[in-house]
Amino acid sequence: MAGTVRVFALIVVACRVPLVDVSFQPALVLEMAKIMLDNYCFPENLVGMQEAIQQAISSGEILHISDRKTLAAVLTAGVQGALNDPRLTVSYEPNYIPITPPALQSLPTEQLIRLIRNTVKLEVMDNNVGYLRIDRIIGQETVSKLGRLLHDNIWKKVAHTSAMIFDLRFSTAGELSGLPYIVSYFSDSEPLLHIDTIYERPTNTTKELWTMPTLLGERYGKRKELIVLISKRTMGAAEALAYILKHLKRAIIVGERSAGGSVKVEKLSVGDSGFYITVPVARSVNPVTGQSWEVSGVSPSVTVNPKEAIGKAKSLIGIRKAIPKVVKRVSDIIKRFYSFKDKIPALLNQLAKTDFFTVVSEEGLAAKLNYELQSVFEDPRLYIKTMLGLSDNGLDTTPSFDDLNDPLFKLEILSGNNGYLRFDRFPTPTALMGLEERIKEKVWQPVKDTENLIIDLRYNTGGSTEALPILLSYMFDTSSNTHLFSIYDSVRNVTADFHTLRNISGPSYGSRKGIYVLTSYYTAEAGEEFAYLMQSLQRGTVIGEITSGTLLHSKTFQVEETSLAINVPIMNFIDIHGECWLGGGVVPDAIVLAEDAVERAHEIIAFHKDIQALVQEVGDLLEKHYSVPEVADKVSRLVQSKLTEGLYRSVVDYESLASQLTVDLQETSGDHRLHIFYCETEPESLHDIPKIPSPEEVGFIIDALFKVEVMSGNIGYLRFDMMEDIKVLRAIGPQLIKAVWSKLMNTDVLIIDLRYNTGGYSTAIPLICSYFFDAQPLKHLYTVFDRSTTTATKVMTLPEVLGQRYGSQKDIYILTSHITGSAAEAFARTMKDLKRATVIGEQTIGGALSTGTYQIGNSILYASIPNQAVLSAVTGKAWSVSGVEPHTAVQANDALNVAQKIIGTKHQKKNSGK
Repeated sequence: MAGTVRVFALIVVACRVPLVDVSFQPALVLEMAKIMLDNYCFPENLVGMQEAIQQAISSGEILHISDRKTLAAVLTAGVQGALNDPRLTVSYEPNYIPITPPALQSLPTEQLIRLIRNTVKLEVMDNNVGYLRIDRIIGQETVSKLGRLLHDNIWKKVAHTSAMIFDLRFSTAGELSGLPYIVSYFSDSEPLLHIDTIYERPTNTTKELWTMPTLLGERYGKRKELIVLISKRTMGAAEALAYILKHLKRAIIVGERSAGGSVKVEKLSVGDSGFYITVPVARSVNPVTGQSWEVSGVSPSVTVNPKEAIGKAKSLIGIRKAIPKVVKRVSDIIKRFYSFKDKIPALLNQLAKTDFFTVVSEEGLAAKLNYELQSVFEDPRLYIKTMLGLSDNGLDTTPSFDDLNDPLFKLEILSGNNGYLRFDRFPTPTALMGLEERIKEKVWQPVKDTENLIIDLRYNTGGSTEALPILLSYMFDTSSNTHLFSIYDSVRNVTADFHTLRNISGPSYGSRKGIYVLTSYYTAEAGEEFAYLMQSLQRGTVIGEITSGTLLHSKTFQVEETSLAINVPIMNFIDIHGECWLGGGVVPDAIVLAEDAVERAHEIIAFHKDIQALVQEVGDLLEKHYSVPEVADKVSRLVQSKLTEGLYRSVVDYESLASQLTVDLQETSGDHRLHIFYCETEPESLHDIPKIPSPEEVGFIIDALFKVEVMSGNIGYLRFDMMEDIKVLRAIGPQLIKAVWSKLMNTDVLIIDLRYNTGGYSTAIPLICSYFFDAQPLKHLYTVFDRSTTTATKVMTLPEVLGQRYGSQKDIYILTSHITGSAAEAFARTMKDLKRATVIGEQTIGGALSTGTYQIGNSILYASIPNQAVLSAVTGKAWSVSGVEPHTAVQANDALNVAQKIIGTKHQKKNSGK
């Protein structure tokens, strides 16, 4: 703030004009500062101003400007720029004579009545719409003086209208004290509303304006429509009124942005110098927004040319009056026809409580209704739109397939003995049955011996949904009686199940051979339903573009007396998993441009030929290497079964195959460590041999891997973020003892931080553990069963270590997080099992002690398989794959603080003898 005030003080130096008689300037500036301090309505912005000006004068920083009008202009620029307030002006007017107009309430009654009549105009327009124009807002004293007259001659004539246009376009003067009176007529008596706060600087007083509990005559209330008209001429109290009504959500403001006046501005003489400073002496703060209409003006809700404002207001009243009827009609239609019956109560409740205050057009009403409906339940088929000429019961219909001159099905046998079948419209069942023999001869007989079938729906725009069961029946074995889909009809409140047909004509294509469905953006209605079903039934692979998302099973209703219509789903298309298709288009298994779909289909057909061998190889690797043989056998059989049942038809490349295999392996085994991945180059893990560091690298490795600190209370802190191989640790052993271990040996308690350690080599675990147990007897840590070699190895502490042991008596705390994994969590689990450490933090990741990486055949797929089972030295049972449960579970970020508190509490108890 001091910097801002200093700008004001120094602005006087901006103009260098030859000196004449300028001795008055310091006193002038100081007097102006005093006037502003006593009168400016933002005194908090002036803190330190007078002191800054005095300092500038004393230091000689203020240069002298001889021309008084130039000085006034420079001072104006200075105060406006420094305080960012364009209302502050300085002028030099030696002959100015202030004129104070008489107070309105002091005028004789007859003159006052004539004045009010000249500033008020009223009319009851068509459709019982009231029109009230006020060009001057009268104050509370005048209202009290002429209350009965105002009521009988003005208000009483418009109070019973059904809506009102309140015209403030020409209101340029008035008093704020009249605001509570006017706002109260457009509000209810209870509760009272805080509508404005006025602060006056000269008296240093704050006054709150509230609505009034009692009024003369009847209130207009807050439910009837109110449109307020404003223009760039609207100023002062009229702006305050429009701003209040807008932010109370009581009126729609129509017109153009208002003038941006002020509550009260005074022109004050700077002594007898001939200079005057114009200062806003009062300010308004709206209790709803915390802001004001001053300077910036009131922005309209609907911007129009003021000359067209009345016509626009009438239109808005019509729209606003229709809203309750529209909402009721929409609610009734949803209640009667919407196919998701369980969602109807929530939808109706949402519409009932929605605030439509911001709606100023039919388009806006449609958007608001759509937003509210979709916020309850996202169903893209349920929507309101604006349109003309819809019939009230315009149920979408499917044109029948009557043009039999154009071949219904186009068939080719492509290279590789792959059938290609294209049809661009789904016929009605009647038409399909009529062509039964022809289709049998021209389609199903020729394709029955092909290896795969490509069905081209890229140009299929829909047709009859009733044809779906017939055509789908050819894609399954005739004896299967497969459930295809269900349709729920909300109008009849019935659900119909559709199955494959047993009496189809001609040979079926069966359920084993591959089917590849081609789609495009133009694939619509029954065409995309067919693609969706082939996907959900896991009978085919969909290739191409996302379909159009055009759905049948909806009915469109026009909302009477508007151009609005509501589209309501009256049927639900339900797949075999019980899922309703809500539209948005079918997403292909392989997304490519429609023009490239045939070529991509051939590539996927070739890829699918290799899947059998790849899946078989995965099973063989599991049975050979996975640490739990019985689980390996179970997983292998299940994956083979899924392949046989066609559940890998959505797999279109190595990436999707790796993803699907990983999901299946993990779900069946319950082991999240099983993982299939693809890699263009051979993974380094296949040749994971630890590198022994050179003498020059030892120091860098120690600094990078280990962080050591002795904290207050003689608590040792050791953090290491990787488990190195035992050969590496032995190679850097002497330096490690000197740089790390020697600093911790004499601590009373040790905190080992593994929160950022994702694992590494398990070979070093016996060495690290040995430092926390006595040399003799050797301690059994855990037993490792290796699946590949079928051998069990007991892992023990070492009889000799380099340097001094920490021993088996001092407390140890291990910190963990959800990323602590592999060998790091094996160390934590061992120390916990043997009751040698307290674990604090989050449950660890549940990684494997040892995982092998194996190539799947000659492909770019690789399997990461836990090949060792670890048996607890205490229970003899295999370690769980779910990770290490801490003794004290806390967020990882808090683990260190919690450990220190536990240590401190234990130390206090020990000292107190408890």
